[in-house]
Amino acid sequence: MKKVHLLILVLISILPFGFTTQDPKGDRLIGVWEPSNGRSRIKIEKIGAKYFGKIVWLKEPIDPNTNKNKVDKNNPDTSMRNVPLKGYRILKDFVYQGKNEWSEGSIYDPENGSTYNCVINMKNDNVLDIRGYIGIKALGRTDNWKRLTVK
Repeated sequence: MKKVHLLILVLISILPFGFTTQDPKGDRLIGVWEPSNGRSRIKIEKIGAKYFGKIVWLKEPIDPNTNKNKVDKNNPDTSMRNVPLKGYRILKDFVYQGKNEWSEGSIYDPENGSTYNCVINMKNDNVLDIRGYIGIKALGRTDNWKRLTVK
């Protein structure tokens, strides 16, 4: 009888993992993207089942006031204000929803130190609509990002 209980417990514990499938279409988000202002490049990668994006290039990487690498000087957390922007993760926790949409994530704007709810829609393989918003999607702003080909 103990063996049956043990077998049931093992099956219950592995069933959620054995039958979950990831939609490979979600991985189309992976790559290097450039926001419309052209001042940075963001590398989106998958960690576990979620998607994250970090700054990998800055048009102006040096702060003219300090003559050092630009840092997250506007972060509301004062302990983060000396963290370099290059390598900083600005997109966090996105989940592919199907139909070319990733949501449940957030976007951080180092220009003002604010974090917003965010939804990403892929218009085609090379264009993203990134919408940051507060509360409801209608209260936000959309930016178009284009995919870059890394050589």
